[in-house]
Order: sequence, then C-alpha cells, then structure tokens
Amino acid sequence: MIDIDIKGFFDNVNHGKLLRQMWALGIHDKALLSIISLMLKAEIAGIGFPQKGTPQGGIISPLLSNIVLNELDWWITSQWENMPTVKKREYVRLNNGVVDKAQKYEMLREKSKLKECYIVRYADDFKIFCRKRSDAVKLFNAVKDWLKERLGLDISPEKSMIVNLKKRYSMFLGFKLKAVQKGKKSNGKTNYVVESHISDKALKKIKLNAKKFAVATEFTGNTNEAYKAINRYNSYVLGVHNYYRFATHISKDFRKIALGQLRTLENRLRDRLSKKGGEIPLYIEEKYGKSKQLRFIDGMAIIPIAYIQTKAPLYKKREINEYTESGRKAIHKQLETVNMNILRYLMRNPVQNNSVEFNTNRLALYCSQRGKCAITKQNLEVENIHCHHKVPRKFGGKDNYANLTLVTKDVHTLIHATDETTINRLLERLNLDRDKKRKLNTLRKKAELSEIV
Repeated sequence: MIDIDIKGFFDNVNHGKLLRQMWALGIHDKALLSIISLMLKAEIAGIGFPQKGTPQGGIISPLLSNIVLNELDWWITSQWENMPTVKKREYVRLNNGVVDKAQKYEMLREKSKLKECYIVRYADDFKIFCRKRSDAVKLFNAVKDWLKERLGLDISPEKSMIVNLKKRYSMFLGFKLKAVQKGKKSNGKTNYVVESHISDKALKKIKLNAKKFAVATEFTGNTNEAYKAINRYNSYVLGVHNYYRFATHISKDFRKIALGQLRTLENRLRDRLSKKGGEIPLYIEEKYGKSKQLRFIDGMAIIPIAYIQTKAPLYKKREINEYTESGRKAIHKQLETVNMNILRYLMRNPVQNNSVEFNTNRLALYCSQRGKCAITKQNLEVENIHCHHKVPRKFGGKDNYANLTLVTKDVHTLIHATDETTINRLLERLNLDRDKKRKLNTLRKKAELSEIV
C-alpha cells in the first residue's frame, strides 16, 4: 500500500487551477465562478488576502478539495482499471450497479506488463494498492511528480511511505489495517483477509472523551441537568460505535477501555449507578437491551461502551444519489417502513403555538419510531398521533428530542389520566401486557402520577 500525505493540502490549493478544473467539469456559470473566486480570496484576519489555499472550516472546502483531486482519481484509474484492451468484452453488471471487469483485469495481468493499482480516497487522505513492492516504488515516485507538476502540491516525506500490509499496519481514517493469513485457496495459495482495529491514536482519544463525558454526569445540579449529561454521554458512545463498527476487532478494542470506564462511573456516582432503572429509550433498547452490561444513572439508561460487535461493510447501490431524480427515488424506497403520506402531512401541518424545535423533533421521532406508537407499537395515523413530553413542561421539560415521544391518543390520555373510571376504560381498550404497562408507568412516574397496577 502506498500511503501519501499531501503537505498542507488545504493551504496550498492553486486558485487558478481549481477554477480551470471547475470549467473543465462543465461549470460554466461565470457568476458562480466569480463568487467562488471571491470566497477563496476573502481576507483572513491577521493574515490578509490569501493567494492560494481554501478557507479552513469553510462550508465548501471539502467539495473544492474533491474537485482538485478528482483529476488524480481519474489519472490513477487510467493506469489500470480503465486501460483499454484490444479485445472488447461484454461486462456483467452486478446488483449494486458495479460493472464486473474481473475478466478484463485477468487479461491485463497475463498479457501486459502494466502495474496493477487501485486508489481509495477520502478528501485529501488516500491510499493506492499495488501487487508488488517494485510496482509501488515506481508508482509512488510517479504520483509525487504528478501532484507537483499538475497540481503544484508537495507530499510530506515523513508521513508518506510504502507499507507491506502482510507485515505492518497502515492507518486510514481512524482505523489500522493489516492483511492476515486465513486458510488456503483452491489453487493451494495462501488466502489473506483484512484485520482491522481502531487506531491507537483514535482509541486513546475515545478513552479520554468517554471519561470526560462520564465525569460530567457527576456534577449535575438537578434532574434536568443530569438528563442532558447522560444524553451527551450516550450520544458520544453511540457515535463512536456507529463509526468504528466496521473494524473486525472492534469488540476487543473497546474492551480495553470498558473496565476503566465502568470504574470511573462506579467511583464517582456510587449509589446513583445501578443495574436496574426505569424506561429504556427505544434507540438503546433496540441495540443494547439484551446486554448484561447495561447500567442506569438515577434510573436513566447509559449505553455500555463494550457492547459492540463488528458489522460487515455493505456496498451501497450506485443508483442511491440525492442529486438525481432516480437516486432520490431509491432513497425514498428505503423508507418504505415509514408512511410518507403521513410524514408529508406532519411536515405541512406543524402543531400550532409550539416551537420549531418541537415540530422538527416530531418529524424525526416519526421516522425513528418507524411510524409506530412508543408503547403499543401500533401504526400511528394522522388523527391519532400525539407528541408527549416525558418530563412535562410545568416541571421544566423542554422540546428537545430526548424529552419527546410519539404515542396514540388513547395512550396519551392514559399517561395523564387520574380518574379511575377513565383508566379502567382505556386499559380494557388497549389490553396492555406487562412490558407495555411498565413503559407506560415510567412515563406516568416522570409526570409525577401514581403507577397503574
């Protein structure tokens, strides 16, 4: 693998070259090009007017970086993947829209002396894979010269290198990757698979951040502040789980920090930390409900940091693209579990005299709950959707996402009911089992009402 690090990429983009690349891509709107040129040359406090580079933190900088390096992608691809052959073949198109060119590549390996190479790039961070070290050395020098001559960019000698993946790890976007032996192929040759971990640097950062969020749960002045701190902790843990779940050894990596994290919580929270608590939020129950590592702070669930398994990365269909009509239809097709007509109705008919945050979170909840009641799990209909505040407004409850849940009209009435006749009538109609009644009582408890037996 060729690891190349471009020295100060965002600070050294050539403005003139970038605008010419945009023109070559078919962007001929001169007013738009002028606006982008002005954004690139906008004055920076204490520095002045930049002659090169894109604004750090600018909203269009990632897009502009892709335009700059798009030329590199196609040049690398032309060296092998798109190399024309004398004999034309009909290629098979796979289910995800990718053309299977295995026969073409086999022919190039046998009949040519080309250097086989593939590029994987994210913004300015990219890797080039080769078959042999000798090919990698030649391609490394070629890419270095190409970047300098075509784009005016230098590489960092200290961070750029050639790595034998059978012997060493290579870092990429917070992961470290290595090729390890696993059995034999049908022809007797050794079979290699990818072994991936969270990189040491990323793991150290996760450990520090997780501890910081855990410590924050100790110093809370009231229930509302504790709720926010626990929410921030859960959001962080869920975020790193979702990002790193594709590492093949993610479970082993998180176990390294889990014990220390639990001890931090136990030492600081003591009696506030327990193995039993109140209602578990839907997003936690679905992913972590079966875990014996689940803990509660003041009755509120916290995500167990070690409870995570690797997930195989799946190819996304190429037709999925929010910038084309067919691509948008494919995205909407994935939302078939949600009634789009009801979602559109909710968008066009916000609840009057409520905040923008309330109405926005109502839409998000309808999607996350898959259009079902949080208690009964029955489908929500337009005339039967009620958005309930878990902690009522009169007790300081806000319109934030975590404090809202969607339920049916009958369930909402039952949560707030105090009249025994009304309670019995609704219980008979809803026919709640023990688990559903437990969830209902958790919401009644937050509303400071007695439990329903």
